[in-house]
Amino acid sequence: MTLIRPISDLRNRATEISELCHAEDQPVFITKNGQGDLVVMSQTHYDRLQNTLELYQKLGEAEVLDAIGEKGITHKQLMKKLKARIK
Repeated sequence: MTLIRPISDLRNRATEISELCHAEDQPVFITKNGQGDLVVMSQTHYDRLQNTLELYQKLGEAEVLDAIGEKGITHKQLMKKLKARIK
């Protein structure tokens, strides 16, 4: 369910909005004069969105490389490299 609050709540009930963002783990849309104005979300939610965007960007780059015939490495080769870095 979309969470919508007027801008006066941001000023008068900031703690409540913060708790709502964390409890519901979704953004709260802030309206000004009945129109959308801001989006407030927890840092955790924001970080997760940024990580998802970064992943999609990397997947897009990989698809382009695959389309032009660029050869990558296998999963087995990648795991071997990662394990070597850990040691």
